[in-house]
Amino acid sequence: MPRFRFGFQVTATEAADALRAQVRQAEAAGFDIVQAADHVGSSWAPLALLGAMAAATTRVRVGTLVLNNDFRHPVQLAREIAAIDHFSGGRVELGLGAGHSFTEYRAIGMAFDPPAERKARMAEAVEILRALLAGDAVTYAGRYYQLEDARTMRARQERLPILVGVNGARALSHAARHADTIGVTMLGRTLDDGQRHEARWEAERLDRTVALIRDAAAAAGRAVPPELNVLVQATIVTDDRTAAAEQLVDRIEGLTVADALTSPFLAIGTHDEIAEHLLACRDRWGISYFSVRSIDAFAPVIERIREIEP
Repeated sequence: MPRFRFGFQVTATEAADALRAQVRQAEAAGFDIVQAADHVGSSWAPLALLGAMAAATTRVRVGTLVLNNDFRHPVQLAREIAAIDHFSGGRVELGLGAGHSFTEYRAIGMAFDPPAERKARMAEAVEILRALLAGDAVTYAGRYYQLEDARTMRARQERLPILVGVNGARALSHAARHADTIGVTMLGRTLDDGQRHEARWEAERLDRTVALIRDAAAAAGRAVPPELNVLVQATIVTDDRTAAAEQLVDRIEGLTVADALTSPFLAIGTHDEIAEHLLACRDRWGISYFSVRSIDAFAPVIERIREIEP
């Protein structure tokens, strides 16, 4: 059974000193990693934020959840990530996504390609990044990237962990072969604001997704499948799980009460109930890596899990 890991995703736009205090609080609360998102707007730029978070902490790992692959060439990204890995003492984890917010693409005048194309481009980038961060000279002739004897600084870690956040059978199969961690999203159509999505959090659908990942990893000869991560979309501490789930159903398109109570993408209940819920999710789906957006609401859950599994 994989060991639990917990991430705190920084989403606010606090002043620099307040942000440093926040990531120190996450470290003290027992989180394993602090993570930067990547959206065009007034939030912190993710790579600069990685460096700042690493400088403000000593133990906790720093990562991205997730970088939009379309916004950076893999060679340039490898250069930045390798440097931050050295400056942080080998604490970096790289999370990549294929991009989903059409409003952000429109804002910067960039073509928003169909999902299959964006995912295929990211798959090529993952292979390139893996080789560059390992210190290899890379010659690559793909559909989207062409490299000739390209080289960057090697990462400080022997194998810098790469997380791929993606949906779809072909993309998940590629991630099962190449990624250390898969960020399972189970989201449907992007809604009109360019940020929110339809929820496709049916338990049986997740059963099929996890089976696909495991089968693809086994076919690739991996003795252990990739670690599975979810970004918990809401942490609601309450004595009435059902009532809280009913309120969420009114706000999240495609969600049912039954799905809200079983989904790993929601953490609802008392701290003890949430801890039990995470254990059930790991037992059923092997999901052991949970990222959240609230330190105060979730820290007691970490304490309870660590009491069970020191």
